[in-house]
Amino acid sequence: MTRLQQGKIDTFRGRFGGAVFEPGDAGYDGARQIWNAMIDRKPALIAQCQSPEDVVAAVNFGRDQAMLVSVKGGGHNIAGNAVCDDGLMIDLSQMKDVKIDVAKQRAFVGPGCTLADFDAAAQMHGLATPLGINSTTGVAGLTLGGGFGWLSRKYGMTVDNLISADMVTADGHQTRASATENPDLFWGTRGGGGNFGIVTRFEFQLHHVGPELLSGLIVFPFAQARSVVTRFARFTETMPDELNIWLVIRHAPPLPFLPESVHGEPIVALAICYAGDPEEGEQLIAPLRSFGDAHGEHVGVQPYADWQQAFDPLLADGARNYWKSHNFVTLTDDVVRVALEYGGKLPSPHCEIFIASLGGQTGRVPHDAMAYSSRDANYVMNVHGRWETPGEDEHCRQWARAFFEAARPYASGGAYINFLSHDETDRVEFAYGAAYPRLVEVKQKYDPENLFRVNQNIRPR
Repeated sequence: MTRLQQGKIDTFRGRFGGAVFEPGDAGYDGARQIWNAMIDRKPALIAQCQSPEDVVAAVNFGRDQAMLVSVKGGGHNIAGNAVCDDGLMIDLSQMKDVKIDVAKQRAFVGPGCTLADFDAAAQMHGLATPLGINSTTGVAGLTLGGGFGWLSRKYGMTVDNLISADMVTADGHQTRASATENPDLFWGTRGGGGNFGIVTRFEFQLHHVGPELLSGLIVFPFAQARSVVTRFARFTETMPDELNIWLVIRHAPPLPFLPESVHGEPIVALAICYAGDPEEGEQLIAPLRSFGDAHGEHVGVQPYADWQQAFDPLLADGARNYWKSHNFVTLTDDVVRVALEYGGKLPSPHCEIFIASLGGQTGRVPHDAMAYSSRDANYVMNVHGRWETPGEDEHCRQWARAFFEAARPYASGGAYINFLSHDETDRVEFAYGAAYPRLVEVKQKYDPENLFRVNQNIRPR
């Protein structure tokens, strides 16, 4: 275990603008808790930053004391990389400022912001950028791994909309990464998963969105899943960029538009968002209702920010989570068969399989334009294991792993780095594919001692 002299901690605390927590301090346990309850790690020290200067001080302290260093933004990462055992956790969660430049359609976002923070500020002006689908997710982790959501088919990945990033590198220097400033660092930061430094401010391109969009759910019985999933696979191949449809297999939550008899029963749902004129959207989604005999639907015009929070109750803090994920170019009959087989034996009422539709603008960016390179991934499937008690761990993890292995022969290259669990370090090079050698070079230049290694790690030479 790391043993720090109390005098050194006290000196650091005196030079640090934010709170510093040691085990036993009030606030320590709250600061170290993250979204995935399977992760229960205990840092030796938590430095809760208030400014970029605090980040510099924390990086320098961790490096000089040869400490293991982790970085927390929103704390939502499935692998739990925000927190480390017996090291220094650099906590950015208090750096939550968002500034919107309406004239230039730019957002300047602090690394502690959640999607809800960002969306609230941007939607005051009818603006948005592609983010995820759970509003409690941290902007920082989402962006550094690639980022995609309801707007991605029209406007690309989150990283496609990143203009610049202010960073603190492993040597404790503040720098900026953009297309014209440290372009190699900018290339690696857009998908490199926090391997090259700590971002203290993100600058994003914004787009006119909403503030109200056509969105909602159509819910079908699982008994009709073969028809629904097969037709979803074909329909999504030709839909316009403005339309995004995701498919979810799970047990029905107690949604008010579903009959009570359906609650808790296996279902297959289509989640819909149309980033265009709602009347046009209604015409486009009309065929979806013929995919089966729906239990019910709730589709209409609602604020985009509300739709961004629609799935929050299903992804609340405190549950145990374990994910496995594949990319697909197409959803073949074999993929459908495997999804239905394992969707028919969900091991927990909270487990689900979701298939996100990408394509559109996400596939038009050259594969070597940035570290995120999976531009042929028209679909991302997440095998989302989620349950409540440690006694369910083995059964639920085995289900997820078996499903993952059964689907592997039909998957495409690469993987979405944000969906890799803590036991998938062997998939990092596969996830990045042809981009990996160049990422190693960037790592060697900016973090040759691998200070930032509590992540899906890219090792220097």
